[in-house]
Amino acid sequence: MVRELTDSDEGKTVVTAGGEEVGTIDRIHNNNAHVKPKGSLSRSIRRRLGWAEEDDIFEVMHSQIRRISDDEVVLRE
Repeated sequence: MVRELTDSDEGKTVVTAGGEEVGTIDRIHNNNAHVKPKGSLSRSIRRRLGWAEEDDIFEVMHSQIRRISDDEVVLRE
């Protein structure tokens, strides 16, 4: 089981299960991460994550997280 998200996770890099960087955690709210996407994030990755092109911040639900380390948050496939 993945530990709960805390304010100390803000600023961490968010990566896909395959290791592709998708953005940075802007803030934590109700155990979910609000992620600012990487500027060069491809359309295909955005579609796979269900992120619309025009949004500046995306919510990642705790259930979508596979692992939290000291410097990054890894998403489930």
